[in-house]
Amino acid sequence: MLNIKTFTFNPFAENTYILYNENKQTAIIDPGCYNETECNILSDFINQNQLQPILLINTHCHMDHVFGNEFIAKKYNLPTHIHKNEQFILDHLAESATRWGVQANAFTGKTIYISEVDIINIENDELKILFTPGHSPGSVCLYAEAYKWIIGGDVLFKESIGRTDLPGGDYNTLIQSIHTKLLNLPNEILIYPGHGMPTTIGHERKHNPFLG
Repeated sequence: MLNIKTFTFNPFAENTYILYNENKQTAIIDPGCYNETECNILSDFINQNQLQPILLINTHCHMDHVFGNEFIAKKYNLPTHIHKNEQFILDHLAESATRWGVQANAFTGKTIYISEVDIINIENDELKILFTPGHSPGSVCLYAEAYKWIIGGDVLFKESIGRTDLPGGDYNTLIQSIHTKLLNLPNEILIYPGHGMPTTIGHERKHNPFLG
C-alpha cells in the first residue's frame, strides 16, 4: 500500500509529496524545499521513518517544484524523472529564479525522461503517466489507479487551473489536457495538487468555473 505525506514548502507554498510503501521504498515528488531548514524537514521525516528513497520525480520543472532537486539527487544519489519537454525549463532554473527575486542553484544531476508509455513502479504499486501539457510544456500527472488518486502538479486545482502565462504555457492546451486526460476519469478520483488542498474529479466537474 502506498502512503502519502505532504509538505508545503518555499515562498510559493508548493506541495511536495513523499510516497512510501510498507517496505519503506520511497518516491519523492516535486521537492520544493527551498532552504536548509526545509531540506532538513524533508530528510528528517525520511530518517525518522527509516524510508529508502528510490525515485525522484518532477511533474514539471518550474522552479518552485524543483528547488530541492539538487539536494535530493546528491543526498540519495538519484536521477530525476521528467518529461523531455521539461528539460529546457530545468536547464534555466537559476535564470528563472533570478527573475522572480529568489535564488536557486542549477540542477547538476542526471535526468531520465518519462512519457505516457511508461509506468513507474514502487515495488508492486504502479503510477501511470498522464501527459497533461498546458501549464508547462511537459507537465505530467501521476495516476495511482489502484488507489484512486492522482498527483497532479499544477494542472488542476480546487475550483481553479494552473496559470498559463509562463514560458511554454498555453491556455487552450491546458483545457484540452484536463478534459481529455482527467475529466474522463471517475468522479471519486482524488487529486493532490501542486498548491492548495486536495480535490476530486467530481467536485471539479460541478464547481470549477474554467471547465464549463
